[in-house]
Order: sequence, then structure tokens, then C-alpha cells
Amino acid sequence: MQTVAVGWQLYTLTGSALDLGLVGLAQFVPTVVLTLAAGQVADRYDRRAVVAVCHVAEAGAAAALAVGTIGGWLNRGSILGLVTVLGAARAFENPARAALVPRLVPAPLLSRAIASVTSAGQAARIIGPALGGALYEVGPTTVYATVTALYLVSAGIVAIVRDAERARPPEDVTVASLFSGIVFILRRRLVLGALSLDLFAVLLGGATALLPIYARDILGTGPWGLGLLRAAPATGALAMSLVLARRPVERDAGPILFGSVLLFGAATVVFGVSTGLVLSLVALVVVGASDLLSVVIRHSLVQLRTPDDMRGRVSAVHSLFTGTSNQLGEFESGLLAAVFGPVAAVLIGGIGTMAVAALWMHRFPELRRFRLEGS
Repeated sequence: MQTVAVGWQLYTLTGSALDLGLVGLAQFVPTVVLTLAAGQVADRYDRRAVVAVCHVAEAGAAAALAVGTIGGWLNRGSILGLVTVLGAARAFENPARAALVPRLVPAPLLSRAIASVTSAGQAARIIGPALGGALYEVGPTTVYATVTALYLVSAGIVAIVRDAERARPPEDVTVASLFSGIVFILRRRLVLGALSLDLFAVLLGGATALLPIYARDILGTGPWGLGLLRAAPATGALAMSLVLARRPVERDAGPILFGSVLLFGAATVVFGVSTGLVLSLVALVVVGASDLLSVVIRHSLVQLRTPDDMRGRVSAVHSLFTGTSNQLGEFESGLLAAVFGPVAAVLIGGIGTMAVAALWMHRFPELRRFRLEGS
């Protein structure tokens, strides 16, 4: 809901594709700056409390967006500033939340658990954009006020999750401990290959930042159309996550991972050339389903190959990779759209994604052959 409101409100204020890209950059920069600290926090403190506090901070930023809209002082700079606050909160939230999940289920069920958790998130991503687009017709303040309330509900729910927290031995903060998550990944080519594949493929293929342009200027719809476009990838992702919750990927995980990335790139190209709402929605559904498939495989691989006392730091670096691909990918899309136009930007991204997948199949042969043991 918040993504729809921020994107439409900012594009209405400025009419700039580059500004839509800056929304992604504003969320990405805090992830880069705070990654090492976020990993330490996730491995040293109660991960439930970390996530709950982050939700409260996100509620505060959403409330400020509502107040700024009512007061009439919300402009390009203040929107980007508040989005930066949201990015900082998520920089701490994501590694703590990811590292918490393996503590709640046994290892043989981890892939199914990740798929189930993801299906809940994708259901929200379907309902949220559609509802956000509808509520935006009343006004952006209504969207932001609703988001504020939901963040606070989320904080309360996370706080009561039962986790048998083990006592952790005290560890001095040293240069080695700060960079231990990065060192861990660099020394394991399988993990490095999976994370870098996502980094470069989604960095090039992310076209979601341009959805307001497609909704208004290419497909000729309003906020409701933007809501449908935002919800379409989540619809595909939800369908795929429900399948994976019942039939997790075990054998041939490597080929399936590469196939999903290639399909993601091809569907992005179809979306880029589409001028009809129905075809655009179908392409985005495929984008979401293929992306979710690669996400579950990648997350399962990382969590199964990482010891619990390192999961916070490794998850923080993982969040940096995914943040780079998603938020910086949005900036890249906005920048290319400002220079070459939105259609060319999407086409460049989709073709680039398929090229990256082909190159990684050659550079990381072990990634082509791996299986998700224990799933």
C-alpha cells in the first residue's frame, strides 16, 4: 500500500522517472551503510525485539507521510527523506527476521517454512497494492494512516512469537567479526554464486519502479491500474509459494534456479513491449512466480549452509545483495528510463538478466549441479 501511494504521489508532484528511481536509491543507501552493524545486532540481541522495534520505526515514518500530506509540506525532498528512514529500519529488520526463521522450524522443513512465510508475504503484496490504489482515490493520507496502524499491529505480533533464545557467549566487536559475514560468503563459492546471480540479474531486470509510468502513460489507467500492476507479481509469487510449500525443490535445484532467472528475464521483455493491460498483468504474474522460485531456492541454500551464530551477519550481507538488486535496480531502471525511455529501459533490463544467467551457468558450474539437501 505504501509503495503505491509513495510512487503515485511522487510522480504526480514531479512527473520525473528519475525521481521514481531515487525512491529505490533512498532505500538502498541505508542498507549499504548499516549492513555490518545490522548483522552484529541480529546476532547479539533478541531478534524478535529487533524486528518489533523496526516496525515501530516504520510506523513513525508512515505517520510522518500522513501528517506531511495533511499539512501540505510533503514534497520531493521530504518524501525521499522519509523513505530513507524506512530503508534504515529495514536494514536492521531484514537480517534479524531472516535469521529468526531457522530457529523456529527443524532443518528438514526449512524450505517449506520459507515458502510458507513467503506465501503470507505475497498475499499481503497482492491485497496491499490493490487496496492502496483504491484507498488512494480517497486520498494518500488514508493510505499512510492505514499503513501506520498495520506496522504497529505487526510489531505486536512479532513481539509475542515464542523463541527459545539460547544464551550467546559474549564476543568482542572487532574488525574480523564485523566482516565475518562477508568472509563467510566469499569462501563458499556455492553461496557466492547464488547471491551474486540474484544481485546482477534482478539489478538489471527490475522494472517495478517504472510501473507508475506504464500505468498512466502507456496503459492509460489511473491509481487503480497501478494497484493491479503492483499486485500482479505478488499474485504469481503467491501461487508459486503455495506450490513450493507442498512440493519443495530438492533435486535439480541448480537447473531450476537458472531456469527461473531466464524466465524472469523473458517475462520482463514481454512486459516491456506490451501496450495492453491484460498482457502486461500476465507478464508480471510470470515475473513474480519465477522470481519467487529463485528466492526460495536461494534463501534455503543460504540458511541451510550457515550456522546459527553467523546467520545474522550472513543474512545482513544477503540483505545487502537483495537490496542492491531491488532498490538499486529501481534506480537503474529510472535512470535508463530518463535517458532512453521506459520501454527501452525495461527491454535492456530483461535481455541483460538472461545474459547474466547464461554467464553464471558458465562461471559457477557447481551452482548448476547443487541440490537442497535437508529440505
